Amino acid sequence: MIDILAFGVHPDDIELGAGGTLIKHVKKGFKVGLVDLTQGEMGTRGTADTRKIESENASKIIGADFRVNLNMEDAFVSTNKENIIKIVQLIRQYQPKIVICNAIKDRHPDHAEASKLVVKACFNAGLSKLSTQNNSVNQKAHRPDSIYHYIQDQWIDPSLVVDVTDVYDEKIKAVMAYKTQFYNPKSTEPSTPISSKEFLDSLNAKAQLWGRSIKTKYGEGFTLENPVGINSLFDIF
Repeated sequence: MIDILAFGVHPDDIELGAGGTLIKHVKKGFKVGLVDLTQGEMGTRGTADTRKIESENASKIIGADFRVNLNMEDAFVSTNKENIIKIVQLIRQYQPKIVICNAIKDRHPDHAEASKLVVKACFNAGLSKLSTQNNSVNQKAHRPDSIYHYIQDQWIDPSLVVDVTDVYDEKIKAVMAYKTQFYNPKSTEPSTPISSKEFLDSLNAKAQLWGRSIKTKYGEGFTLENPVGINSLFDIF
């Protein structure tokens, strides 16, 4: 069983959007699993093979218990039965309390589509009449308690901000494990919207803005699928 199961449609989505939050929870003793829906094979820079190596290196920095790839078709991810079942099987196998997934809207259409796909799969995973198997064993229905959407390239006002100040350097190490994707002045590959130094500057700036909003140095913003309950107003800082 896993406390948090984090999804990204492309390898590096999780690190960019929620890397600090996941590192922080691993350090607190929570079990974290990572799921990439595609191999990122349609990306301009790098290959599916290099992304696999990079994602494995990033997982070690995060401290995840495991990382799996569902091998959906990059640039053509859709909310269909086959893809839903793949995710349902994982949710039932690992029974996460919390699911973290892509932004509800973004520059890359796959991000919003993956967000919808994971939300639907989380709901369907709780349907007792939906039959799925793992290694020929019938799985029990399980629906996560909460779904959080990290925020990606486009600005979205967050519903919740996690203080990641103490782990921010480790988050950036996890991001930069994707050597083919991000700023490298020695790279001979084509430029992309995420390969410039300005992109990294914008990543830091957003983290600082979210941090400032909760009176810390760095934060990661999330939107919520459902309201979060608290016992006291003083639980909020």
